[in-house]
Amino acid sequence: MAEPRPYLAALRYPTLTTTVPKELVHRAAVAEVMLTGWQREDDTRFRVEAQWPRSHSFFTPVDGEYHDPLMAAETIRQVGALLSHAEFGVPFGHQFLIREIGLTVHPEHLKVRQAPASLDLEITCVDVKRRGSCLSGMTYESVVRREGLIVATGRTSFTCVSPAVYGRLRPQRVFRADHRPVALTAPMAPQSVGRTSPADVVLSPIGHSNRWLLRLNSRHPVLFDHPVDHVPGMLLLEAARQGAAAALNRSTFLPLGVKTEYKRYTELDEPCFIEAHRLGPATPGGDERVRVTGHQGGALTFSSLVTAAPDAA
Repeated sequence: MAEPRPYLAALRYPTLTTTVPKELVHRAAVAEVMLTGWQREDDTRFRVEAQWPRSHSFFTPVDGEYHDPLMAAETIRQVGALLSHAEFGVPFGHQFLIREIGLTVHPEHLKVRQAPASLDLEITCVDVKRRGSCLSGMTYESVVRREGLIVATGRTSFTCVSPAVYGRLRPQRVFRADHRPVALTAPMAPQSVGRTSPADVVLSPIGHSNRWLLRLNSRHPVLFDHPVDHVPGMLLLEAARQGAAAALNRSTFLPLGVKTEYKRYTELDEPCFIEAHRLGPATPGGDERVRVTGHQGGALTFSSLVTAAPDAA
C-alpha cells in the first residue's frame, strides 16, 4: 500500500497561503512576489490579497518603523500584470508600459509590527481599452487595507502590446546581444538620498546640488529582477524618491504621496539626468512638494510629484 502523502491533504485547506505564480506578476524571483490571491467581483472589480514582509532587502523599513511606501507601489504594479494575464487574457510575452503611477499612503497604518502585514486590495478598472478582442491597456484604482484600515490608495495606467508591435516600436539596437547599459557610476552618499546601502542608490553626483546622473546597476537583484531592454518604471520611481530626499535634505524619508507620469522609454545605453526642485512654500498642512524629472537626449522621459510630511526636525 502506498505511503500517505500529507502534503496532498494540506492542499485541500483553502486557508493556507502561498504567492500567486511569479510569471503572472512579471517577477523572476518568487521572493519578490507580493500577491497571494485574487477573486473576481464582476467584470471591472476585483479583490486581491497581498503580504508584506517585516523586512526586505530593498524595500527596507523607513527609520526601522514603517513599511516602505514604494512597496505599496510595487504591490499595486503587480496587480495590473496579474489581472491582465489571469482575468483579461493577455498572453505571456506581451510587453507592458506603465503610463502613470499615483500613490498616497497613510503612515499611521504603515507601521511594522511583529508579523508580516496581510493586505486586502480593492481594485476597480475604470478605463479598459481593447484592440479587437485583445486588451491594449487600462487604468485601475486601488484601495489597500490592513485589518480594515486604509494603508494606501493608488491609480495606475498602462498599455500592453504584442511582441511584434513591440519590435516595431523599439530601436533595433536594444535587441542585439551586445546591448549594454551605460557604465556603472559612483553612488551618492546613501544618507543624502534617504537610503542606508550604497548598492540601493540610483543617483550619481555630477557637481550640481539638484541634478544627478541616473545610476544603473543591472545586477541589482530587485530593480533588475530580470533582463530588460529599457530602464524599469520602478527604478525611475525610486529615482524620484531619492531626488526628493536629496532636495529636502532628508536622511530618513517617508513620502506621503507620489504621482509619476512616464512620457517615453528611458533607454539603458544613454545617460539620463535627474533633476529635483522644491515647489514653493509648503502646503497649508505643512507638507512639502518636490518635482522630479528625468531627461535623456534633451527629451523628458518622466515627471514625478513627490509629497512629504513636514520635517520633524
